Amino acid sequence: MFWFTTVKDNEPVDLKTDPEYSGRVQYQCENNDCTLRISDLRESDSAEYKFMLITNDPGGKYTGSPGVTLTVTDPQLQVHVRRSTVNSYSNWTELTCHNNCQLPDQSSYIWYRNGHKLSSDEQYLQLNTFDSADRFYCAVKGYEIFPSPTVYAPKLPSVSVSPSAEIVEGSSVTLTCSSDANPAANYTWYKEDENLPKAFGQNFTVTKFRPEHSGRYYCETQNKLGRHNSTLQQTIVPGAKKIKAAGVTAAVLLSVTSLPVFLWIRKKRNSKESSKTEGRADNKEQCVSDQEEPQKQDDLQYASIHFSKNQADPLYSNSSSAPQTPGGTESYT
Repeated sequence: MFWFTTVKDNEPVDLKTDPEYSGRVQYQCENNDCTLRISDLRESDSAEYKFMLITNDPGGKYTGSPGVTLTVTDPQLQVHVRRSTVNSYSNWTELTCHNNCQLPDQSSYIWYRNGHKLSSDEQYLQLNTFDSADRFYCAVKGYEIFPSPTVYAPKLPSVSVSPSAEIVEGSSVTLTCSSDANPAANYTWYKEDENLPKAFGQNFTVTKFRPEHSGRYYCETQNKLGRHNSTLQQTIVPGAKKIKAAGVTAAVLLSVTSLPVFLWIRKKRNSKESSKTEGRADNKEQCVSDQEEPQKQDDLQYASIHFSKNQADPLYSNSSSAPQTPGGTESYT
């Protein structure tokens, strides 16, 4: 008589000879009852176990089918947090080391605070005071390799805004808050100097942002082990679109007003050059009378530019020449 989980060469493999169970199995067989005992149970021991009976009769091999299914998991410990407040001066927090398996009644527990063992060996741990930075977890004595997840108060939350660019009046804005915590944190949004919450949850959205929405907002994260908050300054840019538009208008205006200034300078320069040229023409070339009106003189300066025979304005050095006039003076129009 023996127990088996695998078959090799069409023959069941006795657990006592299976290397995976070496030294960990015992049979207790008496009075037509054969019990299998497995020590140092492992997750790999999860299987369907069958019992084999072999007699002296020809073909006398008997087995039960189906067998017994064994599923092995770790204790899957969880720390449950319960907080009670009697009044503003008296409150306490209770931690429970909960497991999904039925452990022997004599099992004891180990509690850890910031990685250090506590003296308590009970399933429950009651705390009157503790720091919000403290971290707790538990384990079953003898199974310390299967501790529970750590529980702790929310860490300093981080806040962000989307879109992250300048906020224009009438646009949609979403504030987001996130924090690491176990148990999971609850999120509440407040605006500075206002007592009532503005929103609950990680995200707070304002669909049409107006000037009165400007100000400081803070997100509070809280679980049964503590709370934390972080602030965010949110300011609208009034008339941002108009400001940008004015900037473009100013740039265009600058370009337009620069042209007359340039022409005026150019005109004055031409006027001076024309005067010099007229002085070098030995008074042989007819010029506009000084008594003429300024407006006519300006018109003439735009209409004609004169050079002496031996000297020309380099700005116009590529101009085509006209036939020489009597008196040895070249004229360019």
